[in-house]
Amino acid sequence: MLSRVSATQPADLVGELPGEFTERVNGLLELVEERLGTAAKADTDFVTEAAQHTIRAGGKRFRPLLVVLASLLGSSSPTDSVVRAALVMELTHVASLYHDDVMDEAELRRGVQTANLRWDNTVAILVGDFLFSRASSIVADLGTDYVKLQADTFARLVQGQIAETRGPRDGADPLEHYLAVLADKTGSLIAASALFGGMVAGLGEAELAALAAYGEEIGVVFQLSDDIIDIASDSSGKTPGTDLRAGVPTLPTLLARRSSDPADARLLALLDSDLSDDADLAEALRLMRAHPAIAEARDEIGRRAEVARAHLAPLPEGPARDALAALCDGVISRSA
Repeated sequence: MLSRVSATQPADLVGELPGEFTERVNGLLELVEERLGTAAKADTDFVTEAAQHTIRAGGKRFRPLLVVLASLLGSSSPTDSVVRAALVMELTHVASLYHDDVMDEAELRRGVQTANLRWDNTVAILVGDFLFSRASSIVADLGTDYVKLQADTFARLVQGQIAETRGPRDGADPLEHYLAVLADKTGSLIAASALFGGMVAGLGEAELAALAAYGEEIGVVFQLSDDIIDIASDSSGKTPGTDLRAGVPTLPTLLARRSSDPADARLLALLDSDLSDDADLAEALRLMRAHPAIAEARDEIGRRAEVARAHLAPLPEGPARDALAALCDGVISRSA
């Protein structure tokens, strides 16, 4: 079993697998972890410290894990290419976190102070840009197909963030808008991670299409589970209610807003306030945790996880495909 000993062994999301395969996965992830710190080094100690700040805090390394698992669908993926592909995806993700924390005015990320709080917004934004540049430099060595995919993915990611910031158009369904935002902002990068791994493995067009569809769906599921964690968990390493306080729509809050039950009047009033007061935030969290919307959101996560699993059918049988299928169960259990 892939045990979660550190950030380099994030496969607590994966079930029982052959020992040799487990060792191969963990070995590749350890190489990625070692090179992440090196990739984030700059010309000055200050920029290096700031750029490594979020990396050192750890995390599940979900995107590198997808790159590695997809790469092992092939018989002889070059180790250096696998590691480079995983680095590009994780550096792009970490860079986006620096920007997200500025926009959300977040104070805690992975159990430590966010860069914007430790230093300031300007530093956080510029360090995010620095990490994007590092990812672009590494992807150039993989080839033009990888460069194009990264660029297209980054364009979707940014457009998703803008759409989230602007909100739905007049008359649009807020839930449909939100799910489209997730597809662009989160699903695109996770789909690209699976594709990068498949490209390194030399998979065919139909198999790459299956990986892209799987990655997009499991990416949305992963974010939807984070929506529940933001409300339901006190031990995720992220301040509970961060999205609530920032006014960021999430699946549970959007479902709760559909309620016409008079008993939900106080909750809806809190969701419409700025929640800057700690007591109001605590009350909103308490009411949301007891609301049927949480169970409804968990049901939707389970449904979408099964859709993701179905996309794996065209892929080669073996432990890599089994691990990708097990992730569908893992993303459900993390929000349970």
